[in-house]
Amino acid sequence: MSNRSMILNLFFFNPQGDYRFSWRHPQAPTTEVFRLPFFVKLVQQAEASKFDAVFVADHVGVWDSVPSGLKHYANPRLEPITLLSALAAVTESIGLMATASTSYNDPYNLARYFASLDHISEGRVSWNIVTSWLEEEAANFGVTGVPKHGNRYQRAHEFVGVVKRLWDSWEDDALTFNKESGDFADPAKIHALHHDGEYFKVRGPLNVPRTPQAYPILAQAGSSDAGLDLAAAHADVHFCFVNSVEEALTYRAELNRRLALQDRQPNDLKVIAGVLPVVLGDESEAERREQLVDSLIIDAIAIDLVSSYIRLDLSGLPPDGPLPPLPDEAEFDGIRTKLALIKTYDASITIRELGRALIKSSSTSLVIGTAEQVADRLAEYYEAGAVDGYNLMFPFLPTDFDSFAASVVPLLQARGVFRTEYEPGTLRDRLGLKRPRNSFR
Repeated sequence: MSNRSMILNLFFFNPQGDYRFSWRHPQAPTTEVFRLPFFVKLVQQAEASKFDAVFVADHVGVWDSVPSGLKHYANPRLEPITLLSALAAVTESIGLMATASTSYNDPYNLARYFASLDHISEGRVSWNIVTSWLEEEAANFGVTGVPKHGNRYQRAHEFVGVVKRLWDSWEDDALTFNKESGDFADPAKIHALHHDGEYFKVRGPLNVPRTPQAYPILAQAGSSDAGLDLAAAHADVHFCFVNSVEEALTYRAELNRRLALQDRQPNDLKVIAGVLPVVLGDESEAERREQLVDSLIIDAIAIDLVSSYIRLDLSGLPPDGPLPPLPDEAEFDGIRTKLALIKTYDASITIRELGRALIKSSSTSLVIGTAEQVADRLAEYYEAGAVDGYNLMFPFLPTDFDSFAASVVPLLQARGVFRTEYEPGTLRDRLGLKRPRNSFR
């Protein structure tokens, strides 16, 4: 176990909670999720609880390629960098983690956005790197069909490399502000890239100087072979899903093996597990909670989710019938970890049963129980060295988060595994990550 605090992030998949049906909860917000005060209250509460960061997931399209999409779950959301820029102004310490795609962005602009936000927030920013797999996203950028899985990751490697070099293009002491001599900066310490690669041609330098963290924290979540290689090469934080201490330790060992191939150390990459935390007043509440969740599920969305994950249209098949033959994982251009997960289910499961199972938790571990039981479970993985912390993917916001902040956080603090005050410095400092060396020196 590290002598540092367990990492806890408040994760937003949907503003009302992690389920695609969270908006149906009786206490769920509605149009408030498109206004700043809703997020300010949640994030300031997370900061008061000493969370490391708020982690904003994202897609760049409306989920309308499936029959239930627009009617039951259109998936509208605020753009993360815009949202976090506003939240930077009303917070002081909490980290700000924004998702942005390497498939439908330009390295120069993205490097500039994140560098600007890192300056504005005084070193609290993280970029969650994704490659995008939805056809709806591709269609918004003039792309017919989703690019092949391997091609997406090849582009991502080059994209991230260019962004890092752009962040390096100003050395730490390039700015001089010498009013007497008239020297604003030292030209010898400002560098053009002259990058000419397979996907990008970028001259540089960036028009934003080197940031408080040198690089904003790089986070990544893909667990395919290509995803793990991207994490080992570039990431500071890796977001994964594990369901036992043994599985987590094996997963971490594989990451360490890949890190060594990149001449990196195990401490260079923090492993963050996704969990769905649910705090019950007592164990008798579990059945009522399950009944509530089951009553909110819309079967059409659940079945369409399976269609989306396996990239096969199931709308014409009997919902209480079996799955059709599944695609070959090696040739699959969707999320391969989701396809692999579906293949672990018993072959007798029906399409409806699978959809309802996936929409409730997918590969995310449900951590449900009393406050003491939830705290014990989180501490168990952390104290075993299996994970460095968690993305807390609350099923219902703000209710589940309110319960966790009030009851579980104090128990983790009393146990000595979670901070009671923020450590000084940037987000990078707090996570115990080294400041990147400037590649031009």
